[in-house]
Amino acid sequence: MRVLMVTAGATGDVLPYTGLAARLAEAGHRPVIATHGDFAPLVRERGLEFRSFGDEEAGHEEHTFGRGSRELVPNARRTADLVRNLDHGIEAMRAVMAEGADVVLLSTTSTPLGWHAAEAAGGLPTVGVFLQPAHPTREWPPAFLSGRRSLGGWGNAAAAGAAHAAIDRATAGAAKRFRARHGLPPVPARAFRRRVEERHWPVCYGFSPTVVPRPADWRPGLEVVGYWWPRRPTGWEPPPGLQEFLEAGPPPVLIGFGSTAIDAGHRGRVAEALRGALRLAGVRGVVQSGWAGLSVADDHVFPVGAVPHDWLMPRVAAVVHHGGAGTTAAALRAGVPAVTVPAGMDRPFWAERQVALGTSPGWVPIARLGAERLAELIRRAVSGKGHRERAREVAEALAAEDGAARVLETALRAAAPAG
Repeated sequence: MRVLMVTAGATGDVLPYTGLAARLAEAGHRPVIATHGDFAPLVRERGLEFRSFGDEEAGHEEHTFGRGSRELVPNARRTADLVRNLDHGIEAMRAVMAEGADVVLLSTTSTPLGWHAAEAAGGLPTVGVFLQPAHPTREWPPAFLSGRRSLGGWGNAAAAGAAHAAIDRATAGAAKRFRARHGLPPVPARAFRRRVEERHWPVCYGFSPTVVPRPADWRPGLEVVGYWWPRRPTGWEPPPGLQEFLEAGPPPVLIGFGSTAIDAGHRGRVAEALRGALRLAGVRGVVQSGWAGLSVADDHVFPVGAVPHDWLMPRVAAVVHHGGAGTTAAALRAGVPAVTVPAGMDRPFWAERQVALGTSPGWVPIARLGAERLAELIRRAVSGKGHRERAREVAEALAAEDGAARVLETALRAAAPAG
Protein backbone atom coordinates (compact mmCIF):
# COMPACT_ATOMS: atom_id res chain seq x y z
CA MET A 1 0.00 0.00 0.00
CA ARG A 2 1.36 3.43 -0.95
CA VAL A 3 0.65 5.85 1.88
CA LEU A 4 1.10 9.59 1.32
CA MET A 5 1.43 11.75 4.45
CA VAL A 6 0.80 15.45 3.93
CA THR A 7 1.72 17.99 6.62
CA ALA A 8 2.81 21.61 6.93
CA GLY A 9 4.17 23.90 9.61
CA ALA A 10 7.11 23.74 12.00
CA THR A 11 9.42 20.87 12.95
CA GLY A 12 6.88 19.55 15.45
CA ASP A 13 4.35 19.28 12.64
CA VAL A 14 6.68 17.05 10.62
CA LEU A 15 8.97 15.04 12.90
CA PRO A 16 6.31 12.76 14.49
CA TYR A 17 5.32 11.51 11.04
CA THR A 18 8.82 10.13 10.48
CA GLY A 19 8.14 7.54 13.16
CA LEU A 20 4.75 6.72 11.71
CA ALA A 21 6.26 6.38 8.22
CA ALA A 22 9.04 4.12 9.49
CA ARG A 23 6.53 1.81 11.15
CA LEU A 24 4.47 1.61 7.96
CA ALA A 25 7.62 0.77 6.00
CA GLU A 26 8.50 -1.97 8.48
CA ALA A 27 5.02 -3.42 7.91
CA GLY A 28 5.77 -3.71 4.19
CA HIS A 29 4.08 -0.56 2.92
CA ARG A 30 5.50 2.41 0.99
CA PRO A 31 5.14 5.65 2.96
CA VAL A 32 5.93 9.08 1.49
CA ILE A 33 6.09 12.32 3.49
CA ALA A 34 5.12 15.50 1.62
CA THR A 35 5.86 18.84 3.26
CA HIS A 36 7.99 22.02 2.95
CA GLY A 37 11.14 21.70 0.90
CA ASP A 38 13.54 22.59 3.69
CA PHE A 39 12.48 19.52 5.67
CA ALA A 40 13.95 17.22 3.03
CA PRO A 41 17.10 16.45 5.09
CA LEU A 42 15.05 15.74 8.24
CA VAL A 43 13.00 13.14 6.35
CA ARG A 44 15.68 11.63 4.13
CA GLU A 45 18.31 11.21 6.84
CA ARG A 46 15.86 8.81 8.44
CA GLY A 47 15.77 6.69 5.29
CA LEU A 48 12.30 7.86 4.25
CA GLU A 49 10.86 9.00 0.93
CA PHE A 50 10.19 12.73 0.60
CA ARG A 51 8.12 14.99 -1.68
CA SER A 52 8.32 18.78 -1.63
CA PHE A 53 5.54 21.32 -1.88
CA GLY A 54 8.02 23.38 -3.88
CA ASP A 55 8.73 26.03 -1.25
CA GLU A 56 11.85 26.14 0.89
CA GLU A 57 10.49 27.93 3.92
CA ALA A 58 9.02 26.06 6.87
CA GLY A 59 8.01 29.15 8.81
CA HIS A 60 10.87 29.59 11.25
CA GLU A 61 9.58 33.10 11.93
CA GLU A 62 5.90 32.31 11.79
CA HIS A 63 5.56 32.67 15.56
CA THR A 64 8.05 34.92 17.25
CA PHE A 65 7.99 35.92 20.89
CA GLY A 66 9.11 39.43 21.64
CA ARG A 67 8.68 43.11 20.93
CA GLY A 68 7.02 43.58 24.34
CA SER A 69 4.09 41.26 23.62
CA ARG A 70 2.53 39.06 26.29
CA GLU A 71 1.83 36.33 23.75
CA LEU A 72 3.47 34.69 20.81
CA VAL A 73 2.68 37.03 17.92
CA PRO A 74 2.29 36.11 14.24
CA ASN A 75 4.93 37.43 11.92
CA ALA A 76 2.97 39.71 9.58
CA ARG A 77 5.07 39.01 6.50
CA ARG A 78 4.87 35.26 6.99
CA THR A 79 1.11 35.37 7.55
CA ALA A 80 0.58 37.46 4.41
CA ASP A 81 2.75 35.04 2.43
CA LEU A 82 0.70 32.14 3.73
CA VAL A 83 -2.55 33.70 2.58
CA ARG A 84 -1.11 34.51 -0.85
CA ASN A 85 0.30 31.02 -1.17
CA LEU A 86 -2.86 29.04 -0.41
CA ASP A 87 -3.52 28.67 -4.14
CA HIS A 88 0.03 27.40 -4.63
CA GLY A 89 -0.24 25.10 -1.64
CA ILE A 90 -3.40 23.33 -2.72
CA GLU A 91 -2.05 22.84 -6.25
CA ALA A 92 1.19 21.45 -4.81
CA MET A 93 -0.79 18.99 -2.69
CA ARG A 94 -2.78 17.85 -5.72
CA ALA A 95 0.38 17.41 -7.78
CA VAL A 96 1.95 15.18 -5.13
CA MET A 97 -1.27 13.20 -4.73
CA ALA A 98 -1.55 12.79 -8.51
CA GLU A 99 1.67 10.72 -8.43
CA GLY A 100 -0.49 7.99 -6.94
CA ALA A 101 -1.47 6.79 -3.49
CA ASP A 102 -3.77 4.19 -2.00
CA VAL A 103 -4.58 6.45 0.94
CA VAL A 104 -3.62 9.97 2.03
CA LEU A 105 -2.96 10.83 5.68
CA LEU A 106 -3.65 14.50 6.43
CA SER A 107 -2.31 16.47 9.39
CA THR A 108 -4.36 19.14 11.15
CA THR A 109 -2.65 21.88 9.14
CA SER A 110 -3.08 20.22 5.74
CA THR A 111 -6.66 18.98 6.11
CA PRO A 112 -8.81 21.99 5.04
CA LEU A 113 -7.18 22.16 1.60
CA GLY A 114 -6.10 18.52 1.48
CA TRP A 115 -9.71 17.35 1.26
CA HIS A 116 -10.18 19.23 -2.02
CA ALA A 117 -6.78 18.21 -3.40
CA ALA A 118 -7.54 14.52 -2.79
CA GLU A 119 -10.88 14.85 -4.57
CA ALA A 120 -9.22 16.44 -7.61
CA ALA A 121 -6.52 13.75 -7.63
CA GLY A 122 -9.09 11.08 -8.42
CA GLY A 123 -11.08 10.91 -5.22
CA LEU A 124 -8.29 9.46 -3.09
CA PRO A 125 -9.39 8.18 0.34
CA THR A 126 -8.10 10.25 3.25
CA VAL A 127 -7.60 9.79 6.98
CA GLY A 128 -6.86 12.51 9.53
CA VAL A 129 -3.75 12.02 11.65
CA PHE A 130 -3.90 14.87 14.15
CA LEU A 131 -1.42 15.71 16.91
CA GLN A 132 -3.67 18.06 18.92
CA PRO A 133 -7.37 17.77 19.84
CA ALA A 134 -9.21 19.81 17.22
CA HIS A 135 -12.84 18.69 17.18
CA PRO A 136 -15.42 20.52 19.28
CA THR A 137 -16.22 19.13 22.70
CA ARG A 138 -18.00 20.36 25.80
CA GLU A 139 -15.18 19.06 27.98
CA TRP A 140 -12.57 21.76 27.29
CA PRO A 141 -12.08 24.93 25.20
CA PRO A 142 -10.15 24.62 21.93
CA ALA A 143 -6.54 23.61 22.52
CA PHE A 144 -5.32 26.54 20.42
CA LEU A 145 -6.95 29.17 22.63
CA SER A 146 -3.72 29.55 24.61
CA GLY A 147 -4.79 27.89 27.84
CA ARG A 148 -7.97 29.85 28.45
CA ARG A 149 -10.19 28.52 31.20
CA SER A 150 -13.28 26.50 30.45
CA LEU A 151 -16.15 28.48 28.95
CA GLY A 152 -18.68 25.95 30.17
CA GLY A 153 -19.94 23.03 28.13
CA TRP A 154 -21.83 25.01 25.53
CA GLY A 155 -19.18 27.73 25.34
CA ASN A 156 -16.32 25.26 24.86
CA ALA A 157 -18.05 23.55 21.95
CA ALA A 158 -19.15 26.84 20.42
CA ALA A 159 -15.62 28.28 20.61
CA ALA A 160 -14.23 25.27 18.73
CA GLY A 161 -16.98 25.57 16.14
CA ALA A 162 -16.11 29.23 15.69
CA ALA A 163 -12.44 28.33 15.21
CA HIS A 164 -13.39 25.87 12.45
CA ALA A 165 -15.55 28.53 10.82
CA ALA A 166 -12.62 30.96 10.85
CA ILE A 167 -10.38 28.36 9.18
CA ASP A 168 -13.04 27.70 6.56
CA ARG A 169 -13.35 31.41 5.81
CA ALA A 170 -9.57 31.72 5.46
CA THR A 171 -9.34 28.83 2.98
CA ALA A 172 -12.67 29.29 1.19
CA GLY A 173 -11.36 31.47 -1.63
CA ALA A 174 -8.47 29.18 -2.52
CA ALA A 175 -10.72 26.11 -2.36
CA LYS A 176 -13.37 27.74 -4.56
CA ARG A 177 -10.84 28.75 -7.21
CA PHE A 178 -9.19 25.33 -7.08
CA ARG A 179 -12.46 23.47 -7.56
CA ALA A 180 -13.36 25.67 -10.51
CA ARG A 181 -9.96 25.10 -12.15
CA HIS A 182 -10.32 21.34 -11.87
CA GLY A 183 -13.97 21.03 -12.86
CA LEU A 184 -15.23 20.05 -9.41
CA PRO A 185 -18.75 21.08 -8.38
CA PRO A 186 -18.81 24.21 -6.21
CA VAL A 187 -19.32 23.52 -2.51
CA PRO A 188 -19.13 26.22 0.20
CA ALA A 189 -16.38 25.50 2.72
CA ARG A 190 -18.75 25.17 5.67
CA ALA A 191 -21.02 22.83 3.74
CA PHE A 192 -18.02 20.73 2.70
CA ARG A 193 -16.85 20.37 6.31
CA ARG A 194 -20.38 19.51 7.45
CA ARG A 195 -20.61 16.80 4.78
CA VAL A 196 -17.26 15.34 5.84
CA GLU A 197 -18.27 15.24 9.49
CA GLU A 198 -21.69 13.70 8.75
CA ARG A 199 -19.94 10.88 6.89
CA HIS A 200 -17.81 10.22 9.99
CA TRP A 201 -14.51 10.92 8.28
CA PRO A 202 -11.90 8.91 10.22
CA VAL A 203 -9.38 10.76 12.37
CA CYS A 204 -6.64 9.13 14.42
CA TYR A 205 -5.53 11.42 17.23
CA GLY A 206 -1.83 10.81 17.91
CA PHE A 207 -1.76 11.22 21.67
CA SER A 208 -2.40 8.84 24.53
CA PRO A 209 -5.80 8.40 26.20
CA THR A 210 -3.80 8.39 29.42
CA VAL A 211 -2.81 11.99 28.67
CA VAL A 212 -6.02 13.23 27.01
CA PRO A 213 -8.97 10.84 27.36
CA ARG A 214 -11.37 10.69 24.40
CA PRO A 215 -14.24 13.12 25.03
CA ALA A 216 -17.57 11.37 25.53
CA ASP A 217 -19.34 13.73 23.11
CA TRP A 218 -17.08 13.13 20.09
CA ARG A 219 -18.77 11.58 17.06
CA PRO A 220 -17.93 8.08 15.78
CA GLY A 221 -14.73 7.96 13.73
CA LEU A 222 -12.72 10.19 16.08
CA GLU A 223 -10.30 7.94 17.93
CA VAL A 224 -7.51 8.65 20.41
CA VAL A 225 -5.05 5.96 19.32
CA GLY A 226 -1.82 6.73 21.17
CA TYR A 227 1.45 8.35 20.15
CA TRP A 228 3.63 7.52 17.18
CA TRP A 229 7.24 8.30 17.98
CA PRO A 230 9.78 10.16 15.82
CA ARG A 231 12.54 8.09 14.26
CA ARG A 232 16.23 8.89 14.87
CA PRO A 233 18.41 9.82 11.89
CA THR A 234 20.21 6.81 10.46
CA GLY A 235 23.62 6.36 12.12
CA TRP A 236 23.08 9.20 14.61
CA GLU A 237 25.74 9.65 17.32
CA PRO A 238 25.73 12.12 20.24
CA PRO A 239 27.78 15.28 19.72
CA PRO A 240 31.34 15.30 21.08
CA GLY A 241 31.50 15.87 24.80
CA LEU A 242 27.82 15.38 25.60
CA GLN A 243 28.15 11.83 26.94
CA GLU A 244 31.13 12.88 29.05
CA PHE A 245 29.20 15.86 30.47
CA LEU A 246 26.24 13.67 31.38
CA GLU A 247 28.51 11.22 33.21
CA ALA A 248 30.58 13.90 34.99
CA GLY A 249 27.98 14.70 37.64
CA PRO A 250 24.36 14.29 38.70
CA PRO A 251 21.77 14.18 35.90
CA PRO A 252 21.30 17.71 34.52
CA VAL A 253 18.12 19.55 33.58
CA LEU A 254 17.41 19.76 29.86
CA ILE A 255 16.19 23.13 28.58
CA GLY A 256 14.86 23.55 25.06
CA PHE A 257 12.17 25.72 23.49
CA GLY A 258 11.86 23.83 20.22
CA SER A 259 10.20 25.86 17.48
CA THR A 260 9.61 28.94 19.64
CA ALA A 261 11.53 31.75 18.00
CA ILE A 262 12.54 34.61 20.30
CA ASP A 263 13.03 38.15 19.08
CA ALA A 264 16.70 39.17 19.25
CA GLY A 265 15.88 41.95 21.68
CA HIS A 266 14.46 39.48 24.22
CA ARG A 267 16.88 36.60 23.71
CA GLY A 268 19.40 37.90 26.24
CA ARG A 269 16.74 38.37 28.93
CA VAL A 270 15.45 34.84 28.45
CA ALA A 271 18.96 33.37 28.49
CA GLU A 272 19.82 35.24 31.69
CA ALA A 273 16.62 34.00 33.35
CA LEU A 274 17.53 30.43 32.42
CA ARG A 275 21.13 30.78 33.65
CA GLY A 276 19.93 32.30 36.92
CA ALA A 277 17.31 29.60 37.43
CA LEU A 278 19.84 26.80 37.00
CA ARG A 279 22.23 28.47 39.46
CA LEU A 280 19.50 29.14 42.06
CA ALA A 281 18.20 25.58 41.75
CA GLY A 282 21.72 24.21 42.10
CA VAL A 283 21.53 21.97 39.04
CA ARG A 284 23.55 21.46 35.90
CA GLY A 285 21.97 22.12 32.51
CA VAL A 286 21.93 20.97 28.91
CA VAL A 287 20.56 23.80 26.76
CA GLN A 288 19.35 23.28 23.20
CA SER A 289 19.64 26.29 20.92
CA GLY A 290 16.55 25.53 18.81
CA TRP A 291 14.71 28.16 16.78
CA ALA A 292 15.08 30.48 19.79
CA GLY A 293 18.84 30.56 19.32
CA LEU A 294 19.31 30.01 23.05
CA SER A 295 22.83 30.48 24.34
CA VAL A 296 23.36 30.16 28.09
CA ALA A 297 26.98 30.68 29.08
CA ASP A 298 27.92 28.95 32.33
CA ASP A 299 30.51 26.46 33.56
CA HIS A 300 27.76 23.99 34.47
CA VAL A 301 25.87 24.22 31.16
CA PHE A 302 26.45 22.14 28.04
CA PRO A 303 25.11 23.69 24.79
CA VAL A 304 23.68 21.40 22.10
CA GLY A 305 21.71 21.60 18.88
CA ALA A 306 19.23 18.97 17.76
CA VAL A 307 19.50 15.76 19.79
CA PRO A 308 16.89 12.99 19.60
CA HIS A 309 14.58 13.24 22.59
CA ASP A 310 14.38 9.49 23.05
CA TRP A 311 18.16 9.37 23.61
CA LEU A 312 18.64 12.49 25.74
CA MET A 313 15.55 12.83 27.92
CA PRO A 314 15.92 9.52 29.84
CA ARG A 315 19.39 10.72 30.87
CA VAL A 316 18.26 13.98 32.56
CA ALA A 317 16.58 14.80 35.86
CA ALA A 318 13.86 17.03 34.41
CA VAL A 319 12.95 18.91 31.25
CA VAL A 320 12.14 22.61 30.85
CA HIS A 321 10.41 22.97 27.49
CA HIS A 322 8.05 25.10 25.41
CA GLY A 323 5.04 22.80 25.63
CA GLY A 324 4.82 21.62 22.05
CA ALA A 325 2.78 18.45 21.57
CA GLY A 326 5.79 16.39 20.49
CA THR A 327 8.13 17.59 23.23
CA THR A 328 5.43 17.05 25.85
CA ALA A 329 4.99 13.50 24.58
CA ALA A 330 8.74 12.86 24.60
CA ALA A 331 9.11 13.96 28.22
CA LEU A 332 6.18 11.76 29.25
CA ARG A 333 7.66 8.82 27.35
CA ALA A 334 11.02 9.32 29.08
CA GLY A 335 9.37 9.24 32.50
CA VAL A 336 10.90 12.51 33.70
CA PRO A 337 9.14 15.52 35.30
CA ALA A 338 8.71 18.65 33.23
CA VAL A 339 8.33 22.40 33.66
CA THR A 340 6.68 24.15 30.75
CA VAL A 341 7.38 27.68 29.48
CA PRO A 342 4.68 28.08 26.82
CA ALA A 343 4.14 30.93 24.42
CA GLY A 344 0.65 30.67 23.03
CA MET A 345 -0.93 28.31 20.49
CA ASP A 346 -1.74 24.87 21.99
CA ARG A 347 1.20 24.93 24.41
CA PRO A 348 -0.64 26.07 27.57
CA PHE A 349 -3.09 23.23 26.91
CA TRP A 350 -0.27 20.70 27.14
CA ALA A 351 1.22 22.50 30.14
CA GLU A 352 -2.08 22.12 31.99
CA ARG A 353 -2.32 18.45 31.00
CA GLN A 354 1.08 17.71 32.53
CA VAL A 355 0.11 19.43 35.79
CA ALA A 356 -3.18 17.50 35.86
CA LEU A 357 -1.31 14.24 35.29
CA GLY A 358 1.00 15.01 38.22
CA THR A 359 4.14 14.90 36.07
CA SER A 360 4.78 18.65 36.36
CA PRO A 361 4.87 20.99 39.37
CA GLY A 362 3.62 23.92 37.29
CA TRP A 363 4.30 26.19 34.35
CA VAL A 364 5.14 29.83 33.64
CA PRO A 365 4.37 31.76 30.44
CA ILE A 366 7.46 32.89 28.61
CA ALA A 367 6.31 36.52 28.92
CA ARG A 368 6.55 36.22 32.73
CA LEU A 369 9.69 34.08 32.84
CA GLY A 370 11.96 34.94 35.76
CA ALA A 371 14.87 33.14 37.39
CA GLU A 372 13.30 32.84 40.86
CA ARG A 373 9.99 31.33 39.75
CA LEU A 374 11.63 28.96 37.28
CA ALA A 375 14.20 27.86 39.88
CA GLU A 376 11.41 27.04 42.31
CA LEU A 377 9.64 24.88 39.72
CA ILE A 378 12.89 23.15 38.76
CA ARG A 379 13.65 22.33 42.41
CA ARG A 380 10.17 20.85 42.84
CA ALA A 381 10.50 18.85 39.63
CA VAL A 382 13.93 17.45 40.51
CA SER A 383 13.44 16.91 44.24
CA GLY A 384 9.75 16.13 44.47
CA LYS A 385 9.42 12.35 44.70
CA GLY A 386 5.76 12.42 43.68
CA HIS A 387 6.42 13.99 40.28
CA ARG A 388 9.14 11.47 39.44
CA GLU A 389 7.01 8.52 40.47
CA ARG A 390 4.00 9.77 38.55
CA ALA A 391 6.17 10.40 35.47
CA ARG A 392 7.38 6.80 35.58
CA GLU A 393 3.80 5.53 35.90
CA VAL A 394 2.70 7.50 32.85
CA ALA A 395 5.73 6.29 30.89
CA GLU A 396 4.78 2.68 31.66
CA ALA A 397 1.26 3.29 30.38
CA LEU A 398 2.56 4.85 27.15
CA ALA A 399 4.93 1.94 26.57
CA ALA A 400 1.93 -0.40 26.41
CA GLU A 401 0.27 1.59 23.59
CA ASP A 402 0.87 1.39 19.84
CA GLY A 403 -0.60 4.39 18.05
CA ALA A 404 1.12 3.58 14.75
CA ALA A 405 -0.54 0.17 14.58
CA ARG A 406 -3.96 1.78 15.07
CA VAL A 407 -3.26 4.25 12.25
CA LEU A 408 -2.29 1.39 9.94
CA GLU A 409 -5.54 -0.43 10.70
CA THR A 410 -7.54 2.71 9.90
CA ALA A 411 -5.57 3.40 6.71
CA LEU A 412 -6.12 -0.14 5.47
CA ARG A 413 -9.88 0.17 6.02
CA ALA A 414 -9.95 3.52 4.21
CA ALA A 415 -7.96 2.16 1.26
CA ALA A 416 -10.08 -1.00 0.89
CA PRO A 417 -12.36 -0.97 -2.20
CA ALA A 418 -15.99 -0.18 -1.36
CA GLY A 419 -18.21 -3.24 -1.23
